[in-house]
Amino acid sequence: MPREFPRARRVGEQIQRELSVLIREELQDPRLGMVSISAVEVSKDLAHAKVFVTTLGSGEEAQKSIEALTGAAGYLRRLLGQRLVIRSVPQLHFRHDRSLERGAHLSALIDQAVKADRAKSDGEEPGE
Repeated sequence: MPREFPRARRVGEQIQRELSVLIREELQDPRLGMVSISAVEVSKDLAHAKVFVTTLGSGEEAQKSIEALTGAAGYLRRLLGQRLVIRSVPQLHFRHDRSLERGAHLSALIDQAVKADRAKSDGEEPGE
């Protein structure tokens, strides 16, 4: 795992907070659905930021939202430059965050396994 850089982490957290507000208040793109910024990873030289976005809806709607955000990246970067006290605002790279979907799927698998295990143990004889 790469070494953690406190300044990059702090800048990432600040970008996450500001982007959440900017997307909600400034973007009027109809392709943009219900999105949430789940994390921002900033490179150690503060030149690039990966913005992880979770969306409500299908994979197609998520793709449209990512395309809308990618198209607005320059505009969002300019607005971030006005809000952040930083020499250079990182280039924004938007990525779809599938961790919530994976978590829900794993939780469903665990629930299914527990249910199957209980059904199996209920069907056995007490002496076995």
